[in-house]
Amino acid sequence: MSATAETPRVADEDRLRADLYNYLGVILSGPPDEMLLAQSASLKGDDSELGQAIGTLAKLARMTKPKTAESEYNRLFIGLGRGELLPYASYYLTGFLNEKPLALLRRDMTARGLARAENVFEPEDNIASLMEMMGAMIVGRFGGPANLRQQKDFFNKHIGPWAAHFYSDLEGAKNSVFYAPVGTIGRLFMQIEAEAFRMSSD
Repeated sequence: MSATAETPRVADEDRLRADLYNYLGVILSGPPDEMLLAQSASLKGDDSELGQAIGTLAKLARMTKPKTAESEYNRLFIGLGRGELLPYASYYLTGFLNEKPLALLRRDMTARGLARAENVFEPEDNIASLMEMMGAMIVGRFGGPANLRQQKDFFNKHIGPWAAHFYSDLEGAKNSVFYAPVGTIGRLFMQIEAEAFRMSSD
């Protein structure tokens, strides 16, 4: 037996989960550029509800120009004063920004050695950051891969209580066109994750 502990292998299924978390993090962190639209256009769905939403997104991505996507993103999330949606855990759970959910997240981030990037000024409890953190934890981008218990705890504390509601709002937002299937994908994925964690005995 080797004296050096081997890094736990990440199962293919978990890599796919991490990929979807990362994709949602990237597509929600700012307007998609030409490269991200091209990547989105190449996504392949299947006959499942989630797969059909992925197929719809791919079709829209093929028809959407970066300028159109940027304009939609700004109306949804930035707007004059504020966008149509406020994608923050604090807002969804308390009605206000920078509240207790953000403080709890920062405490958990510190415990895991995570910190906000210096060039990022948004509160860490925005949906894009949380998707990125969850994806990173699954594959161990910041240390070893998180075990199922750690993933479940993080999801149940910081994502489960509000993310599906946000994605449902995104799905039905009046300014959502390209982002409507992103909302569908996110909502269905959050439901799948919540159910999988609920069924796990870990």
